[in-house]
Amino acid sequence: MDNEQWTMDAPQGMIFCAGLGTRFKPWTDKHPKALAVINGKSLLQRNVEYLQQYGIRHVIVNVHHFADQIIEAIEKNKGWDSEIAISDETDAVLETGGGLLKAKPLFKPGEKFITCNADILTDLDINRLIDFHEANKPLISLAVGERKTSRYLLFDENDTLCGWRNIATGEEKIARRGATLIQRSYDCVVVFEYEVFSHIPFTGKFSLIDLYLHLAKTHIIKGFRHQADRWIDVGRPESVAPAEQLFP
Repeated sequence: MDNEQWTMDAPQGMIFCAGLGTRFKPWTDKHPKALAVINGKSLLQRNVEYLQQYGIRHVIVNVHHFADQIIEAIEKNKGWDSEIAISDETDAVLETGGGLLKAKPLFKPGEKFITCNADILTDLDINRLIDFHEANKPLISLAVGERKTSRYLLFDENDTLCGWRNIATGEEKIARRGATLIQRSYDCVVVFEYEVFSHIPFTGKFSLIDLYLHLAKTHIIKGFRHQADRWIDVGRPESVAPAEQLFP
């Protein structure tokens, strides 16, 4: 697709594809999870096309596990009509936070960007997420929901991130004290201000959750609540059938 047809003011996107996919064995013994197929399309293709719906056609994909297969699929399909840059993590597993930091040179300085996970399928409205972000002007806006999980992010009554809780173990990490802490599920579609790179104290391997909790002590991170959208974690083989029901 010609550059002229792209939405010129659309943010860049990043799709996290570097994970080992240990929950998705035996497929991931020979393939990356991002290339698992849902109704004839890989998870990666579906997420590329998801971002395209919002004019996001400049996309970064990080690779580690069977990186060559992901690169081959992107090249064979000409990026599914998007311009895809590869952030190569074949030397080390960096997790989501480390992967984001490694990709810094591929982002356009000074401009906000969107991230999502390859193993999540959703039709969450990114325009509404961006509108929320622009209205509140936080450093980061996280899509959050009310699905049941064992680990929750904790927000105050103004949707400001305050902490994290594992309800299975009782562990809590509190970044800022709120009168009322409200549990929300982390739904893995995120808007970042480029400024975030100036405030990352970590190097090497670290998770985005750890980064959020560190930054929440001194910066505003907001939770954007969505409810009516389709959303599924395709993290295990038994998730494939329900994903195919949700996303024909």
